[in-house]
Amino acid sequence: MKIEASPKDKLFQTAARLFYQHGYRAIGVDTIASESGIGKMTLYRHYPSKDDLIVAYLRDSNEVFWNNFEQITKNAPTPREKLLAFFGALQDYVVTPACYGCPFLNVATEYPETDYAGHQVAIEHKQTVRARFDQLAREAGARQPQALANALFLLMDGAYMAARMFGSSLSNPAVNVADAARCLIDAQCEV
Repeated sequence: MKIEASPKDKLFQTAARLFYQHGYRAIGVDTIASESGIGKMTLYRHYPSKDDLIVAYLRDSNEVFWNNFEQITKNAPTPREKLLAFFGALQDYVVTPACYGCPFLNVATEYPETDYAGHQVAIEHKQTVRARFDQLAREAGARQPQALANALFLLMDGAYMAARMFGSSLSNPAVNVADAARCLIDAQCEV
């Protein structure tokens, strides 16, 4: 027996898909209500504003990112291999039609005001990612762990932006992001 999603879940899943594919400003509550088949009154009962829905989506995206990160890296025996595993999986993802970039970069681009709630969630997420890269770089014995973490962070975000701009086409420069990460890691860490 198939369990029907709750109205709140339908709204959230619809908004998540639309925000990720089309952007935050391009999608209004009328579109979310129409696409989900749930009325605007119900939407506003669960999410008092579109901004609340955006923040909920970003918080969920953060949880999904970290769950994926843990799954991707759990069998890697060393910190160096964890970084390489992450960038291998990133490369696989950013060249697929399912990738529309990074929801955190997308919100920061569309809402550049640093006091905007969604922008704040994006900053928090990115700072945590950079800190994890720094931790793994230190554990891997990088000569300059912070510099390596910063470079890997920029490489990751560049791959996400390339996916948003070029999609899954052969011209997507992210097709070699795992090799670029390996070069950076090898230059900083003893193999």
